[in-house]
Amino acid sequence: MTKLCRLTLMAATLATATALPVAAQTVTYATDGGTILDVMNKTLIKPAEDKLGIRVITDPSADRYPVVKAQVASGKPIWDIFDASAGYCARGVMEGLLEPLDYSLLPNAETVPDAFKDEHSVGLSAYATVLAYNTDTFGDAGPQSWADFWDVEKFPGRRALRNYARPTLELALLADGVAPADLYPLDVDRAYAKLEEIKPHIAVWWTSGAETAQLLVDGEVDMLPLWDGRAATAVGEGAPATFTRNQAIMEYTCLAVLKGTQNKEATLKFMNELLDPKGQAGWATDYTTGPLNTAFAEFMEPARLESLTTAPANIAIQVPLNAAWWASSEGEAAERRWLDFMQK
Repeated sequence: MTKLCRLTLMAATLATATALPVAAQTVTYATDGGTILDVMNKTLIKPAEDKLGIRVITDPSADRYPVVKAQVASGKPIWDIFDASAGYCARGVMEGLLEPLDYSLLPNAETVPDAFKDEHSVGLSAYATVLAYNTDTFGDAGPQSWADFWDVEKFPGRRALRNYARPTLELALLADGVAPADLYPLDVDRAYAKLEEIKPHIAVWWTSGAETAQLLVDGEVDMLPLWDGRAATAVGEGAPATFTRNQAIMEYTCLAVLKGTQNKEATLKFMNELLDPKGQAGWATDYTTGPLNTAFAEFMEPARLESLTTAPANIAIQVPLNAAWWASSEGEAAERRWLDFMQK
């Protein structure tokens, strides 16, 4: 082959390679499913894909932390980023499961309060476990506190509780008269004793948010604790129910990156877009959540803002869950004890 032919062939090869589409980087995000993911796809995830030129694969999973542990232990995690209750992020740090964050790639995190971010995780949103009740059963005179929920004589009816220790133990202690400021460290023995009182009156032990919404819609139970986003959605769709935020247990969801991810930079850039205040405002407009980037408020209608978990008036009557206590050895022991309680 002549030198001219070789040069011509090389030029043609380079031109063809340049013309080929470049495969987009893929980030895999483990989160909740259902309505909340539908809204996130529209307001946060799809805009992030378009802006960054990446592909985001969402993997809805109800119990993510054990999967995070297994994937990190394998050395080749499939997930890149996940969200979870703050206690799991705290535990993930202690167990060495999380990558440190590079905040130079997270400018949107600047307006997330320091209480909700650290070296390994950053707060996405807050939510609350509220008390909902059937208005066909109680009208406007439904239960307004966890003591009312435990009062089966004054408020007879079918009840549901979450099949999980957190924050059910907090609910039991509040029902037993413990002041919110005195909850922690939890008196675990006292909480389980109070739960033994109500256990015979529990018709359903729920395990997923979707299940709670259906219980409200179908009128299968007369009262239950559930997440405020699920409650608001069900009520908005016509369920014969309402809910109170009095003594609601407020938790927050954190974002974290799995240790060993091969896509750390792209993952952090995606994380930053999940914290975008305008996108978070869109999310909170279409779904009852409480974004933790305080800058989202300037994009919200005042009336809608007042209905959210993180509205100042709601924060004043809600009880913050202590994630650090649940991540401690005492918290882990309290969780393990739950299985014995349920098997009795």
